[in-house]
Amino acid sequence: MKGDKRFLPAWLFYICHSICVLALIGCDSLGTSSQQKQSSVIDEVVIVEPNQSIIEYGQQCANLVAEVPAFDCNDGVDVPITVDGKIPEYQGYTQNVVCDRPALLPYGEGTFGQCTPYSKVLDLSNKTTQISAFCRRKYLRPDDSPLYDEVDVILHSTTTGDTCWFHAEAPSGTSAGFDASRVPPPNEVSPPPGHVDAMTFWWKPLDTVSKNCGGCHDADPFMYSPYIGQVWQHVPVDPFGPYNNAIGDFALWPTSSSIETEGNTCTTCHRIGNLGSCVNVDLETGQTFPGNIQVASGMALPVKGGDLLANQYPLSTWMPINNFHSQAFWQQVYSPSVSALLSCCDNPQQLQCQLIPITGS
Repeated sequence: MKGDKRFLPAWLFYICHSICVLALIGCDSLGTSSQQKQSSVIDEVVIVEPNQSIIEYGQQCANLVAEVPAFDCNDGVDVPITVDGKIPEYQGYTQNVVCDRPALLPYGEGTFGQCTPYSKVLDLSNKTTQISAFCRRKYLRPDDSPLYDEVDVILHSTTTGDTCWFHAEAPSGTSAGFDASRVPPPNEVSPPPGHVDAMTFWWKPLDTVSKNCGGCHDADPFMYSPYIGQVWQHVPVDPFGPYNNAIGDFALWPTSSSIETEGNTCTTCHRIGNLGSCVNVDLETGQTFPGNIQVASGMALPVKGGDLLANQYPLSTWMPINNFHSQAFWQQVYSPSVSALLSCCDNPQQLQCQLIPITGS
């Protein structure tokens, strides 16, 4: 049987050196697929310098998982922005308005704020391939405007766990936005006439690596919040499946582990990772912020951009999804599990804490 060609970041090759062949034969963190695992011989190791072009990374992901199709952001479903339970008219939105379910990610100075309306989500999944696209607006524009300020795509194989991340964003402080009426496939070399090419549209992989998306998405590719939860039926989920981000330049991201404690009610529905779930870190300043466990449990109030409803139970407490329990019930059933997880974040060496690496298959 002919061996496979594997892609290995140059920095990792030189660290492995004499043991790299052994590592390659059984190492999921190098972006393997189920077909690749059938081969017991590796003919060639291709050294990939940690500075791929978007075309190189896009093609690598297409080979491992699937191609991302071209799409129009306006074909997506609006993520509602409600104030006191109602969706305002277009004229009713004002800069830095507070709302019931503000966006989780930060919006920069001078933008319209956490409650900017008319961002959209698209589910482009098929069979064992999950593709989630999010088109974000940071400035107020009509719902049908083709202009957006950010586009993000997560490509994920439910079979192997291989996961790819694609990001496009207008320059900071620029309110003009960009045309997202045809978002190009990341591996597309030549677009149709009159349309933007992939190299121009998408960030380089190494620049996207610097966003550290995998820090927050440390348990699986798709992250819940009250904001995105409003359209959760349009977001693919894979809470316990294999998960591997270490493809191309993204091998620079740390590998997360799931935190397990006996009888934990939180981890019966999904994994809890040990990176951003425990603590969030500003990579530029080193400043730390409450992790996703605390934020999702209503322990990090006030909610930025949130109104009174956002800062009160049940909206202040994300879990379980569409939380309908009384606060007393939540405190009795879920609060001890949250405390156990946070204790393992602080000291994972405790006997009651089990950390299981999250990898591909």
